[in-house]
Amino acid sequence: MTTTPHAPKVAPRATATDLIDPYLELEEINDSTRAWVTERSQRTLDQFGGKKFGAYRDAVAEILSAKDKLDLGTKRGEWIYNFYTDGDYPRGLWRRAAVADYLANAQADIEWEVLLDVGALGEDEGQSWVFRGASLLYPTYDRALVTLSPGGSDSNVVREFDVEAKSFLESGFVKGDSKGAMSWIDRDTVVISADFGPGTLTDSGYPNSARLWRRGQDLSDAPVIVEGSKHDVVSGAHYDHTPGHERLLAYRATDFRTTIEYLVDIDAVAAGHGGCTVPAEEAGEALPAALTEILLPRSAEVGLVRDWALLTLRHDWELEGRTIPAGALAILPFDRAVAGPSADDVQVLYEPTASSSFLDLTTTKSGIILTILDNVKTRLFFCADPHAADQSKDERWEIFEVTPRAAEFATVSVAGVDPDESDDVWLTISDFLTPTTLYHGPVSRTELHVAKLRAATSRFNAEGLEIRQQWAQSADGTKVPYFIIGPTVALEGQPARTLLDGYGGFEVSRLPSYISTYGKVWLEEGGVYVVANIRGGGEFGPAWHQAALKANRNKAYEDFAAVAKDLVSRGHTTVDQLGAIGGSNGGLLMGNMYTTYPELFGAIVCRVPLLDMKRFSHLLAGASWMGEYGDPDAEDWSYMERYSAYHNVGTEPHPPILLTTSTRDDRVHPGHARKFHALLEEMGHETWLYENTEGGHAGAADIEQVSLMTALIFSFLDQQLAK
Repeated sequence: MTTTPHAPKVAPRATATDLIDPYLELEEINDSTRAWVTERSQRTLDQFGGKKFGAYRDAVAEILSAKDKLDLGTKRGEWIYNFYTDGDYPRGLWRRAAVADYLANAQADIEWEVLLDVGALGEDEGQSWVFRGASLLYPTYDRALVTLSPGGSDSNVVREFDVEAKSFLESGFVKGDSKGAMSWIDRDTVVISADFGPGTLTDSGYPNSARLWRRGQDLSDAPVIVEGSKHDVVSGAHYDHTPGHERLLAYRATDFRTTIEYLVDIDAVAAGHGGCTVPAEEAGEALPAALTEILLPRSAEVGLVRDWALLTLRHDWELEGRTIPAGALAILPFDRAVAGPSADDVQVLYEPTASSSFLDLTTTKSGIILTILDNVKTRLFFCADPHAADQSKDERWEIFEVTPRAAEFATVSVAGVDPDESDDVWLTISDFLTPTTLYHGPVSRTELHVAKLRAATSRFNAEGLEIRQQWAQSADGTKVPYFIIGPTVALEGQPARTLLDGYGGFEVSRLPSYISTYGKVWLEEGGVYVVANIRGGGEFGPAWHQAALKANRNKAYEDFAAVAKDLVSRGHTTVDQLGAIGGSNGGLLMGNMYTTYPELFGAIVCRVPLLDMKRFSHLLAGASWMGEYGDPDAEDWSYMERYSAYHNVGTEPHPPILLTTSTRDDRVHPGHARKFHALLEEMGHETWLYENTEGGHAGAADIEQVSLMTALIFSFLDQQLAK
């Protein structure tokens, strides 16, 4: 006789204000909770693992396993480096091809040299490795620091790799398994941030220091570059290899949106004069001798381009009577940023408007290219560096729009090919229905002189489908945009099954991109897909993000609910046909749709979610997000309680919900999904849980796992949403 694992037996559920958690045991990762999770995951597979599930899984696997994917890569010296997966290599191959071969030949004719087979490595070592990137040694590129994650977690191992020998060095640099990173200074010196032992991690689980580690040196003897407080988010350092502007930089992130940047004297660090900045910061005393603070707003994002400092402002910057607005991109000479800038030193390259915001930038030899969102549509601007060799020595940058012609709702992305050598760029263009196309060529002051190189293969039939941008009105009157993709008949008012997707946090923008798998298993089946650009995201700059911070979190939820209502009122769908999906912070969004707006949805998919906002800051990386949500152990709980989904489930009818998570998620704890599921079970609501054993915060680690999770989601929606 077998027994079924159950959640702990408890008295009737306590209220949130009692601060009692009857399912606390489910935060543990042990044999008992694994058995509990396994039983519920199997129940979910048994329910939704029918013929349709199998068809979806096979269709997704076929797309992900295809050998004719668009090969994008990064140029280093005379090689293009690329990471590639298909059905034969689900864990992927790190490989390279000659630049001339990559540019001249059709994709099928490019000769790729395999450097590392990640799947074979995992089999040899008995470890479920997931590739997280490789940093090549400048300027020879014959060595690399390869980052590998066990099971897809944020925790990682970094090893030194001999590129020519295609093997790891037996006595090379190695960072052990922990959160953190390792990067090159020179052939025999690296910067390392890691778990160095007791007291070396922040409350968020990230390194609170970085060290200068020379080859052959015992790591315990490596001098400290910078060290912060355990209450910070993370501290670290990195080296700028730009020719003529080489320098070591360090940083201390005191919260998710506040970072102190330092210029580092390497010789002083080697002599033992780096180290802890906290007493000096708190007491107003001098910093360690090796560190000089870069005197720019700590709330800004700061970057360096040759002899310039760039900063993106999250808040207004008051400087000698001049106000530089939040959302602006400003530039000034780097030496003035270190010494302390005056108002005349600063030039604004971009200033936000009511409809536009700065998204990204890339560097070329003679300037930078800005990507701007204008009503969630991309525009590109080239800014000419006045210090470039072929320009005047005037200190003012000149700005020219170079947006290429593209479909109305396409996302245009640009990246410098080799900023130290040329003005060449990679340009990609894609939208929800059009596969990504790659272009290559130089940028000038007036335009992008790019030519089409190759395009990705279509993965679903887009005939009869179209994309529109529409606007809903939120509860406070704010207009909220959303993209709707589906059959023209549904967009003209014939109701169809609809999946509404959203995120709404951390200034993340949701932009058009080719939805190959969703297109195959949802759009081809007659469904409609919607992406909501709600507050909390970055679509309209810092103000759009900050409008839904902390006590105003409800604004993001009101926006999403407004889009759901708008879809029904326009006749695109009905409540019984409308599903919602979101992950991570978007999982918290789904939790609040479930508790606050259950009447709006026929089903909800909640992926790798935050749900227990009383405990989130005590679990894994949660403490780093208090700047976004608040501190539940302080008076902030008075408003946080309202959007802590775990504490707000009522007895009224709720739509069926599918919760997915990963045992190896070391960013958002799987306990959130587990406890929420246990609570709903006890209350008699229809709830389904699936926990993958690996995959980290992505929820899946390889093609097989991604295919299963995707098939499970759409099989669930098939069964739950009205036809």
